[in-house]
Amino acid sequence: MTLLDICSELTEIRADNHRYPLPHLVFIAVCMITCGAEDWKMVSQLARKKKYWLNLYIPMPHGVPSHHTFIRVFERLDPDEFRQCFINWVKQIAERTHGEVVAIDGKTLRRSYDKGDNKAAIHMVNAWASQTGMVLGQLKTAAKSNEITAIPALLDMLEISGCIVSTDAMGCQKAIAEKIREKNAHYLLAVKGNQQLLHDDIKLYLDALTTKEKLPEGASSHETVEKGHGRIEIRRCWTSTDIHWLDQREDWKDLAMIGVVESERHEGNKVSTERRYFISSLTTDAKNFMNSVRSHWSVENNLHWVLDIGFREDECRIRKGFGPENMAIFRQVALNLLKQESTLKLGVKNKRIMAAADDEYRTLLLQGVI
Repeated sequence: MTLLDICSELTEIRADNHRYPLPHLVFIAVCMITCGAEDWKMVSQLARKKKYWLNLYIPMPHGVPSHHTFIRVFERLDPDEFRQCFINWVKQIAERTHGEVVAIDGKTLRRSYDKGDNKAAIHMVNAWASQTGMVLGQLKTAAKSNEITAIPALLDMLEISGCIVSTDAMGCQKAIAEKIREKNAHYLLAVKGNQQLLHDDIKLYLDALTTKEKLPEGASSHETVEKGHGRIEIRRCWTSTDIHWLDQREDWKDLAMIGVVESERHEGNKVSTERRYFISSLTTDAKNFMNSVRSHWSVENNLHWVLDIGFREDECRIRKGFGPENMAIFRQVALNLLKQESTLKLGVKNKRIMAAADDEYRTLLLQGVI
């Protein structure tokens, strides 16, 4: 089932005399945003240039919709329904592997604030499949602090059985760990000051572990060295499944191990070292543990950075109604399409240029939509 088929289930919000079916408007927007459009006006303008290609897939007896039509529709379209269509579509096309890391992380759409309406910038919590390279789903929160309540709601929408769900320290909550286990997935949660006693206890234990020449039973370590871009980065990891001493172990559903990842960076004469502490329901060695932690960090480079640089998300000034949230979903549809196409070895920004210029390449990209 294509995205166009799934979007036929969206509730029509207009009067019966509308000229353009809602799934057709969604289809045009997906195509043109994939081709580089960054607002509703450019969606309409670019669609006029691609009218004959669009007519191969959808009839347009009344011509291309104006940008006012896109604004009116997508400012009012229920983003919860649209998000569910997106998630249903991803389930059709994504092939997740057992043990894949699904990184949960938030991102603020900086220009979505509306000073006139006293409306704060919206904050989106995203689920990123690190190995598949796809956005699995997203949910808007009123503020960054509300990620705590948004993450369980987002997890309820997703199929994550067999995956490893990772979060930053904001998501290190007992209820979130329990929800992940209810979904038959494992959790890998960063621990910082918001869980002060837990953090202090595992830090004391793991810091002592790093000094031992011979590791005790249940502990393991791993080290990697990478050189490039004028620096040397050494990463070390120590893990332990011996947690019988941990007073809080019963508070965290199926807690099985703790770990620390140390990053030592050498740039010229400067050396910086950082340690990050984690809890997990996994039982694995330090090498796999560190690889899972690094997979979580990919959400910044492969999702958030790409949305900002490849789609200029932080510069988007769509602010009214549900427009910002729905445009964010459109961008993530386009990103999934661009990430899944592997024949052209270009970045997302250049792929969008090629999609605008080449009808054949655009058709190839949009196979999961049409």
